[in-house]
Amino acid sequence: MRLRDYQEIGADFLYEHDRGMVLAPVGAGKTATALVAMRDAVRDGVVRRWLVVAPKRVCLHVWPEQTPVWAPELTVAVALGSPAERLMALYSKATVVVINYDNLQWLAKQRLDFDGVVFDELTRLKDPSGKRFKAFADAIEHINIRWGLTGSFTSNGLEDVFGQCKIIDQRLLGRSKGAFLQSYFHCINRDHGEWTPATGALEQVMKRIRPATFVLEPGVYTDTLPPLHVVEMRCDLPDRAPYEKMKRDMLVNLDGTTITAVSAGAVVQKLQQMACGWVYDTHKRPNPDKPGKFIVTKTPLWFSTHKFDLLDEVLQENQRASTIVVYNFVEELDELRRRYPHALTMDDRDAVGRWNRGEVELLLLHPKSAGHGLNLQHGGCRMAFLTLPWSLEEYEQTVGRLHRGGQKHPVWVYVLLTNSTVDERIWSGLHSKRAVSDLAMEELSA
Repeated sequence: MRLRDYQEIGADFLYEHDRGMVLAPVGAGKTATALVAMRDAVRDGVVRRWLVVAPKRVCLHVWPEQTPVWAPELTVAVALGSPAERLMALYSKATVVVINYDNLQWLAKQRLDFDGVVFDELTRLKDPSGKRFKAFADAIEHINIRWGLTGSFTSNGLEDVFGQCKIIDQRLLGRSKGAFLQSYFHCINRDHGEWTPATGALEQVMKRIRPATFVLEPGVYTDTLPPLHVVEMRCDLPDRAPYEKMKRDMLVNLDGTTITAVSAGAVVQKLQQMACGWVYDTHKRPNPDKPGKFIVTKTPLWFSTHKFDLLDEVLQENQRASTIVVYNFVEELDELRRRYPHALTMDDRDAVGRWNRGEVELLLLHPKSAGHGLNLQHGGCRMAFLTLPWSLEEYEQTVGRLHRGGQKHPVWVYVLLTNSTVDERIWSGLHSKRAVSDLAMEELSA
């Protein structure tokens, strides 16, 4: 296996920088790039042992599978499971230990015998005020070589950049987020801590971090991929009255049940459900066995199947070709299973392998559980979003499961939207956030 030219340049960049970040599109081969640089660092005695921090599924399926391909000289131990199993991996003789972000607080309490650390999907550490960030930042003070890999540096705005840079190198944007905000932002609501970037802030921030960042030039990578077609598939609400009632009054009556939303955020979430034809009736009561805890019950109430009917039309028009269907709510998954009992989820046995072998017609995917790192490009080229995530990172990472290196066919992504609903607001918001991300890429590449 040989790296592409841009990957070779990226691997050289990492090798030459003790503190560096690789910013490249989803599926561009950041793992392979990092592995080659890690291999060379071990070979030359620069690093004796590596720690890799990644999302759980990436720990399980990507690093153990990619390491023998790109760096067979390195051995891998996955630190997941019980504390005893994690300790066994941590103190093994493996040259690479892979652990997920959820275990960082536990990891911070252990003795860390590593010379280098790689953060796969660096955006997971965008919040420097989080407990796991603070605990782990102290624990890796002695580790000089730190590399970060990400495909969506500014997925939800410029503010995200600070935490990612701080964990890599505090010299880039400073130690204090407050000082960072004061330097590059204007406060628009002090009570709620809301800030907006000042004029020219994006250009200034990107100029500061450019020396430590390898950016895959726009066009260099995309030219190696087949076309990506994103198609809006629209439908109407057969009866808008329940939706408008919830939007206006924060409550609605369905089949004799009154459903209320207790906050603006809850209203938006229920409107997203109603745009799909159903809504949760949610009740919370104290747990008699656990003081301070609550038992939450969610009962779905249906009033329309318009969006699922639209999905069925899309699948039929594509002659039931292998398709990934992206959902966001449990009730959507339940309805998909009712309609398509042959469909698989990521929890089914060998779902990834069966999909890539062309044995699966429908794969049901949640962005949070399988958005990063998984290679699904060999089993199909079609994806349908039943409902959209609010996060640009989750959207792009999910699309990137199919539109990535190794995909041999044009990729078709169908976005199902209910007209004149919150669906349109979410879709518009994703485009706005994409604009910020694109500008950041351009600034770093300048």
